[in-house]
Amino acid sequence: MIRKYLRGWRFRTATPSFDAGEEVTVILTGVRGDDVVARVGDSTLAVDGASPADVDRKARVRVKRFDDGDHEGRAELLEVVGETAF
Repeated sequence: MIRKYLRGWRFRTATPSFDAGEEVTVILTGVRGDDVVARVGDSTLAVDGASPADVDRKARVRVKRFDDGDHEGRAELLEVVGETAF
């Protein structure tokens, strides 16, 4: 019975990974150099097509590539979907 109750549970990680082609909703959290970035835990996605005016907004992005070792990758902006709660 305990297996049935725990089915689908997993621990969250501070360094999530992403697969190329995966679409995720993120918060655009800042600018690093020329890139607008989204930080998801300790992982970072540089978002192509986003502008500094989009920082602190929620966006849907498609991951282009991600390095599990460095916990960094690139994604493309699909759409800005709204404001954040803060």
